[in-house]
Amino acid sequence: MAKLPDFEALAIFAKVVELRSFAAAASELAMSKATVSKAVTRLEERLGARLFNRTSRRLALTDAGHKLAERATRLLADGEAAENEALAQSVAPRGLVRLAVPMTFGIKAVAPLLPEFFQAYPEVSVDLHLSDATVDLIGEGFDMAVRIARLPDSSLIARRLFTMPRFTVAAPSYLKRHGRPTHPMHLAEHKCFSYAYLTTPNVWHYTNSAGEQASVRPGGRLRVNNGEAVMPALIAGLGIAELPEFIVGDAISSGEVEVILKDWKQAEGAVHLVTPPGGPRPARVEALADFLAAKLPGTCKRRPKKGGKAS
Repeated sequence: MAKLPDFEALAIFAKVVELRSFAAAASELAMSKATVSKAVTRLEERLGARLFNRTSRRLALTDAGHKLAERATRLLADGEAAENEALAQSVAPRGLVRLAVPMTFGIKAVAPLLPEFFQAYPEVSVDLHLSDATVDLIGEGFDMAVRIARLPDSSLIARRLFTMPRFTVAAPSYLKRHGRPTHPMHLAEHKCFSYAYLTTPNVWHYTNSAGEQASVRPGGRLRVNNGEAVMPALIAGLGIAELPEFIVGDAISSGEVEVILKDWKQAEGAVHLVTPPGGPRPARVEALADFLAAKLPGTCKRRPKKGGKAS
């Protein structure tokens, strides 16, 4: 199996060539003169050729040294440039951020904020991936994701921004025709819409003030992988849905749908910013994370609910 090039020895050799001195190279590289000398010797042994002719007063390149010096110098310059570029990106926000967000939340809450972000950070670009499916941040190369749920334990780093209430709702026309359920178990007798990406798929969980718990697996004719997709059928009075406030809040406020089961509370999730584990995040990722953390709670304030507070 071929060995990797000895990049360190090549870089040290290039610095000795540049400064024409082992001692000067050692000083600039913050190394001992012996370390520099050993690196050059290691390179000579690997290549099977002497690179310098050394005397007490003079250091001169051999033919082999001349041939290697140009490439080694270019290698050192490329390495320094790559390191400086990476360092600049870690200090000043610059470059691409890959961000995954649930579709409706991304369209309603995140996308409207991006013009202000771009104005504040003109050298940062965003690849906005909209999907309700949970993406593999590490495997798919994302820098950050917005997740709206009660998060399971994982190695990912989560930053909780604010709670996101959920409501069980139906159109007045549906309730007039089919009656108003007063207990979660009554939902089994109703037409309900289901959402594919619940933490526990097709199961709705409730708790009341007395601590009683109820779980129901409602049935219906429509199952979706995006909550917004149930709204036309919901408003048309074709069934009952369990949805987060950012999707159904406007319809509650307008009276197009009503909150039911007010004496029962659904498990309340939260909006999180999630990033892969590891060392310090690049400045571009930190800038977008801080911006969203500052702006999203104001954008997603709870709207007043028609007919009093839902619980």
